[in-house]
Amino acid sequence: MKQVIVFAGTTEGRILGEWLAAEGVETLCCVATEYGRELMKPEPGLKVLEGRLSEEEMEELFRKEGSPLVLDATHPYASVVSENIHEACRKADCRYLRLIRSSASLEGEESIQVTGSVEEAVDWLSRREGRILVTTGSKELSKFTALPDYQERVTARVLASPEVVRQCVELGFPGRNLICMQGPFSKEMNLAMLRQTGAAYLVTKESGRAGGFPEKLAAAKEAGVQVVLIRRPAEQEGVSVEEGVRFLRKEFSLERGPVFPGMEEEKLPERKGERCAFLVGIGMGVLENMTGEALAAFRQADCILGSGRMLDSFRDWGVPLFDAYDPGKMLDFVKGHPAYRKIAVALSGDVGFYSGAKRLLEAFEAEGIRTELIPGISSAAYFCSRLKIAWEDVKLMSVHGRSQNLIAAVRRHFRTFTLLGGKDNVQSLCERLLEYGLGGATLYIGERLHYPQERITKGRPEELREKSFDGLCVALIENPDFCNAVPGCIPDEEFIRGEAPMTKCEVRGLSVEKLGLSADSAVWDVGAGTGSVTVELALRAYEGQVWAIERKPEAAGLIGQNCRRFGAANVQVVEGKAPEALEDLPAPTHVFIGGSSGNLREILELCLKKNPAVRVVVNAVTLETVGEANACFKELPFTEVEIVQLQVSRARAAGPYRLMTGQNPVYIFSARGKEGERE
Repeated sequence: MKQVIVFAGTTEGRILGEWLAAEGVETLCCVATEYGRELMKPEPGLKVLEGRLSEEEMEELFRKEGSPLVLDATHPYASVVSENIHEACRKADCRYLRLIRSSASLEGEESIQVTGSVEEAVDWLSRREGRILVTTGSKELSKFTALPDYQERVTARVLASPEVVRQCVELGFPGRNLICMQGPFSKEMNLAMLRQTGAAYLVTKESGRAGGFPEKLAAAKEAGVQVVLIRRPAEQEGVSVEEGVRFLRKEFSLERGPVFPGMEEEKLPERKGERCAFLVGIGMGVLENMTGEALAAFRQADCILGSGRMLDSFRDWGVPLFDAYDPGKMLDFVKGHPAYRKIAVALSGDVGFYSGAKRLLEAFEAEGIRTELIPGISSAAYFCSRLKIAWEDVKLMSVHGRSQNLIAAVRRHFRTFTLLGGKDNVQSLCERLLEYGLGGATLYIGERLHYPQERITKGRPEELREKSFDGLCVALIENPDFCNAVPGCIPDEEFIRGEAPMTKCEVRGLSVEKLGLSADSAVWDVGAGTGSVTVELALRAYEGQVWAIERKPEAAGLIGQNCRRFGAANVQVVEGKAPEALEDLPAPTHVFIGGSSGNLREILELCLKKNPAVRVVVNAVTLETVGEANACFKELPFTEVEIVQLQVSRARAAGPYRLMTGQNPVYIFSARGKEGERE
């Protein structure tokens, strides 16, 4: 059972139906054509019935739906249809409300020729010369064929539907004399059409403000074109659209009414109370993918903010839009329009998944604007549903506009989801997977999700890196050889050695342990050598970043090779001598110093300058370095200083026996900057 049936033959009728449904009123909209149905926006609780109904069919429909309230929002010239609706309501015992467009004032418009019918207008034009632009639609276009030279004189502006075009062609109107567009039109558009067609006359009906009638008059006056106006038929009793909205708001206890195209915001200053911003996740961006709560927020908003395609679904809603991505620009717009009390921001996907909602929340609330977050369907949840897999065990990431160690995630998880964009596209993803030995992974690439052009492609990195994909898309990567175990100390023989020095396994393991890394640590490895410590650091801090500083070019090359060998994609090799090579690096949370070239004090001073709470581990082999390190940790602002002397012996074969061979003793100094001292 429907609460309201709307006969939506006008823009106002369609907007009223969508608004009522969005506000929770069960609504049925009746439209005459397929084109009218396509113009309706989908809403929860909204049903659209297409086709022209007789009076008997209307009565049957009203009884079937339990005699609801019937809104007659048909065109002012559709007098016969209105009479049928009114009579059917009387027989079915329904309440009937006729909504009437306000008539435009013609006072002072001396250049208008007013006629009582289309036939009268044709007769008047037949006695004059000059081209004619007819804007009364296709329904009565056949009457203009009575003009002897209509195929040369008349250009018709009609709806852009195949059925209408076919009818016009059958009447003998050539394609060059047809303008197929959906109105209403601006003054500038009307003016351009009048000049392009060379019209001396503009034939129009008095369609009111919502139908774009004032814009037609203004364009005709500027172009010096004679207006031929077909007067409205005698109107039965009814109320204005504005009065109808007030009635409906009271009838169904609705907080606010709809906004019609061209309607001034005269009601906004009357709204009182605090300002509120809704940060709304719009899912994939199409209305069908948005939640009912999201649509309700947009319906009650005084303006809608968003970036680019985020606004596409709202461009014909008749609500002010502001295209911006930066929170500062959005805030400036809101501050510059104090009349807008309810602001909605359209955000892609879900507000809690790599969204701009966090920065917007801080910006709006800092200005005293109450902010609410309305979740949407994330691209991860939607894409996994299309692949028929659960996303609860998927590692969620994004390399779109941010730096994350995607390779480490793929190595540690069976399934990894990521947003792609910009330089981090499908091709670069495939190349990195191949570079780090993950060519056996399977990729699923999703493009234009939930749009009619949606495409999902499956393949190996080798297969997909040569194909073309959208710049913005999503990827789900399956790695059957994943391993999420905490990495142990890698055997020495597995590293590519060359001639560079290498910290041995046992010393390396204890040194890395003394650093106390977190998954997201930012680490400097000073004097990285072959990169054995670098690799261990990168595998521990797999969500962080490691900078390997090495002054010898051949050793720097080895570091890159070993990082690729072990999948340490979060390493940046810095070729140069410390401390100079450290000056421009981001502040570290942890520093390992395996070689200082005599600059240990300067290096430690710079570490403390960058981060007074930094955690440091220094390996010393020579007695000179031991003495310098001991002095530095006494004299510089360090705390929790610990010194461990480690000597490792390894067995070697000596005939049938094994002998232990001692390696050089290593002193491991560990400490924390005093600003990190625990109370």
